[in-house]
Amino acid sequence: MHPVRSLLLAASENRWMRANATTLPVFRKAVKRFMPGERLDDALEAADTLRRQDRIATIFTRLGENVTEMAEADAVTEHYLEAYGRIAQAGLDTQISVKLTQLGLDIDPARCRDHVRRLAARAAEQGAILYIDMEQHPYVDATLALYHAVLAEYPNVGVCLQAYLYRTAKDLEAIIGAGGAVRLVKGAYKEPASVAFPKKVDVDANYLSLAKAMIGEPARTRGFRAVFGTHDVSIIDAIQQHAKATGVPNDACEFALLYGIQRSVQQQLGRDGYGLRVLISYGEYWFPWYMRRLAERPANVWFVARTMFAR
Repeated sequence: MHPVRSLLLAASENRWMRANATTLPVFRKAVKRFMPGERLDDALEAADTLRRQDRIATIFTRLGENVTEMAEADAVTEHYLEAYGRIAQAGLDTQISVKLTQLGLDIDPARCRDHVRRLAARAAEQGAILYIDMEQHPYVDATLALYHAVLAEYPNVGVCLQAYLYRTAKDLEAIIGAGGAVRLVKGAYKEPASVAFPKKVDVDANYLSLAKAMIGEPARTRGFRAVFGTHDVSIIDAIQQHAKATGVPNDACEFALLYGIQRSVQQQLGRDGYGLRVLISYGEYWFPWYMRRLAERPANVWFVARTMFAR
């Protein structure tokens, strides 16, 4: 693993940094590249701007994880229900993506499942897909068990899978068989080599292999929905080339890119007729997420350094 990536991932798990770094002006200034603000209003404003300027649809996620009180999980659920109302009022094409540990998975899995069911039902009313984010590898089994249980009742539910985990090909096969939806990402947590590919070249190769399965004929026959969460231009190009070679139409491939990253790529994907959404994150609990975003591409550290010392 790249030494800078290791350092950033370690910082994301440091309790002192989590508690104190968000108060430092240098970090608050730099993080604006990746998120429009901490409030739902900030996310709504950014989504409206993307819609008006480039006709780009969006995904919202409120940052936070591993709540310790069920009241917190209940409050997050109510927040997302309110968000759905605000999204509908604004006429936005916006989905929501949630973390199960923010909805109480660590405390009461059954109640967490009920929270997801409520959100899935509300999303269905708006013709939207609710996505479930994937967290560290110890949560994968619980996350997928809950996902399959809810999918059986609500077909408008998707889940994120991480290409750096060895197990993902098997997990994807099961979801394709169920006719579900997957947003494929590389993976952003610090994982041991016993469960995850330690080298980027192997992660990239696995990502492309999984992507090909996601747009293959068996997946499309089952009504599976394929979404690719990556900013890696070489991988985006490879997926496009494979789709063309195998007769997969552009609108059968959807890409999800983070707010503030690869803006020109986002615009080109839209012009070329691919499905496209920009993931907008917001909330006060942004430091661990921010460190993981930097770790995905250590070169971003130089951007942060320039931002910190700019007048």
